[in-house]
Amino acid sequence: MNRVSLKFMHTWVGLGSRFLPFADVATADLPLGRLLRLSMFQVTVGMALVLLVGTLNRVMIVELSAPASLVGVMISLPLLFAPFRALIGFKSDTHQSALGWRRVPFIFRGTMVQFGGLAIMPFALLVLSGGGESARYPVWVGQLGAGVAFLLVGAGLHTVQTIGLALATDLAPPESQPKVVGLMYVMLLLGMIVSAVGFGAALHDFSPLRLIQVIQACAVITLVLNGVAAWKQEGRHAARRNPMQRQPSFRESWDSFAEGGHAVRRLLAVGFGTMGFSMADVLLEPYGGQILGLSVGATTSLTATLAGGGLLGLALASRVLSRGADPFRMASYGALTGVPAFLLVIAAAPFDMPEFFAVGTLLVGFGAGLFGHGTLTSTMNLAPRNQVGLALGAWGAAQAVAAGLAIAIGGIIRDVVANSPARSQFGHATGYLCVYTLEIILLIWTLVTMAPLMRKSLGLSARRSDALT
Repeated sequence: MNRVSLKFMHTWVGLGSRFLPFADVATADLPLGRLLRLSMFQVTVGMALVLLVGTLNRVMIVELSAPASLVGVMISLPLLFAPFRALIGFKSDTHQSALGWRRVPFIFRGTMVQFGGLAIMPFALLVLSGGGESARYPVWVGQLGAGVAFLLVGAGLHTVQTIGLALATDLAPPESQPKVVGLMYVMLLLGMIVSAVGFGAALHDFSPLRLIQVIQACAVITLVLNGVAAWKQEGRHAARRNPMQRQPSFRESWDSFAEGGHAVRRLLAVGFGTMGFSMADVLLEPYGGQILGLSVGATTSLTATLAGGGLLGLALASRVLSRGADPFRMASYGALTGVPAFLLVIAAAPFDMPEFFAVGTLLVGFGAGLFGHGTLTSTMNLAPRNQVGLALGAWGAAQAVAAGLAIAIGGIIRDVVANSPARSQFGHATGYLCVYTLEIILLIWTLVTMAPLMRKSLGLSARRSDALT
């Protein structure tokens, strides 16, 4: 190889490591192609999230005239399953199987549950709409069916995401695990972006039949992609086939996990920050449609904007954290970014500026990306040995519970304020603006909660520097 070619090759490799934060994740035992195939489960999770939190909440509130409180409660129904993420992660850590697998059986089970929820959802929405032949059925039948469908989809995606991330961490060497998990979340956001754009194009000319076709396509895609993602990813080990081998109880494992690194305070910070970023999830698209007059396609594309901001945040956080930066400080920067972001979203209504709304939505996603990567990296760094599933499950449970509570509370606050005399000043926008203001308060409280974690991290860094000198 001549000098020019050699220099070009080194330059190209350097550009890849510089501008692609996860380009150096792959190893000889875990090539990038295998990692990308495994990450397909995150694409289906992102697709389901966009469908539930983005498209369906807008359609049910605006097109089907369902109360925002009812929609908020339905979307938050996965909250009933979310606390079990830590238990499922623990079970996958200690699972004994005749086939010698730990993670794969849980991925298949979660996939089938998610598929079942998507399969019955179109019929529930038909009854809920009250049109055509479905007018024969009472409204509560549609509400019950939709609630069951939302619950099944949520339970399935929680299971698949928790175990899929644990499997990705198992396959990667310890020094690459945080980057591998970061790559998985980048794929989640890419799945959200592609799904949001696809849903927006498919539902540009909205009709109930078109909505049903979109949901049915999601069910089939979920089954196929998750099957491809899990195919031949986990090895079969004889040590996992012995059902008589003594395994620690969940309480023992949890006590071990909670002992180190201010685990409870970390989970509280995750909860407060997630509530601060998630309370508006059920309201962003209705806010754009009802207050700013945006179409279904335009409001659905805002979900892609939100995910795009999250992708930028994850990429920046990965690059900075790979250089040894403090993950708690990175998470605090994310919470701090959310404050002006929601101020822009609030200003969009009185100034009638959809541009403020778009920029604010992008910054909300960016701040959430910084915050999520920072808290996830700290969780992975402080996870006890052989408790990767439990650690990821606890982080995911705190995040999901907080998000579910925030979505339900946000919808209820919007409805209560919208029907009260307090709405007279800003009209129908008053309920939305109250929710966004509460999110700013929650993000400020998150910064207060994380302050001792940052001080502890700075103390550890100082002691390490003294030891090196």
